[in-house]
Amino acid sequence: MRFVEEFRDAGLGRALAGEILALVQDGRTYKLMEVCGGHTHSIYRYGIDGLLPEAVELVHGPGCPVCVLPMGRVDDGIAIAHEPNVIFTCFGDMMRVPGSHGSLLEAKAEGADVRMVYSPLDALAIARRNPDRDVVFFAIGFETTAPSTALTLKRAKTEGVKNFSCMSNHVTIVPPLRALLDSPGLEIDGFIGPGHVSTVVGARPFQFIPADYGKPFVISGFEPLDVLQSIQMLLVQLTTGRCEVENQYGRVVPWDGNRRALEVMAEVFELRPHFEWRGLGFISQSALKLSDAYAELDAERRYGIPGVRVADPKACQCGEVLKGVIKPWQCKVFGTACTPERPIGTCMVSPEGACAAYYTYGRYTRGREAIA
Repeated sequence: MRFVEEFRDAGLGRALAGEILALVQDGRTYKLMEVCGGHTHSIYRYGIDGLLPEAVELVHGPGCPVCVLPMGRVDDGIAIAHEPNVIFTCFGDMMRVPGSHGSLLEAKAEGADVRMVYSPLDALAIARRNPDRDVVFFAIGFETTAPSTALTLKRAKTEGVKNFSCMSNHVTIVPPLRALLDSPGLEIDGFIGPGHVSTVVGARPFQFIPADYGKPFVISGFEPLDVLQSIQMLLVQLTTGRCEVENQYGRVVPWDGNRRALEVMAEVFELRPHFEWRGLGFISQSALKLSDAYAELDAERRYGIPGVRVADPKACQCGEVLKGVIKPWQCKVFGTACTPERPIGTCMVSPEGACAAYYTYGRYTRGREAIA
């Protein structure tokens, strides 16, 4: 299959691993953060971590939109789902994310009409088929998925679908990266940049990272050779003293992003003054809400949601995992009390969560012998 098989060539992978090894300088270590959870799963699915020299350590970042959602927002969604006459729609992974008193899946078991959809257009179709019910779409994701939500809201407004609304949990990628870089004690040498987000925002928004913080940044695709080449490109920069944004994923990511997608987002959304992130706290201008022009489609304005801040379970260390402070296996409940079947934290639920990646691909310990 074109653009897939050629990026999974084992021989080229070994060659890239050899180039990475040759770039490692004696006595030096390299700590690289893959921002996107999609990269985390690629790394462990294809055994990329086992191809890297000991001096190169990969750290997981906050690029999983399900993982960074605080429990209070899940509770708000569940509260709407329990409203009379409501059909509550969301993506499949969101149904299992724990709130303070259960998940949306448990709310469904209790009688709430919660339905899984594959896109916001599916939710709009449900609203058309059920004109006597109020259909709410629980929108989630970085700039990757925000354009599809925006276009759906535009269509609902144009068609005059009055029984459709959206609870926006869309977040933006730059503010949490800046918050991470401003964190005391952060020891990151470079970043593997998010490919999916960059298809929308482009490469330009990340230039502040080398300019203000002196860290190289390489936007990467998701196939194993993409990730290996991105690591090689970061090590070349670190070895030669360069520091800039590079775009390894040029076959998909334009430097200036998708202008039409950015335009429709600007029309439908506006920035929230503050938004809480799991593990990172409140970050200014880091999430999207519906603009005044789309107020009639805003579920948060239509329903009185509790809006209560809820602390994470004491046993859960998702926040530390999202900040790269610890690896998933270092969490005291990883793989025991917390599993994909019965998760305590969001990182074990999402298909982009670091804990789910470690659990699925058997990374229970630090030792490389255990993953050989």
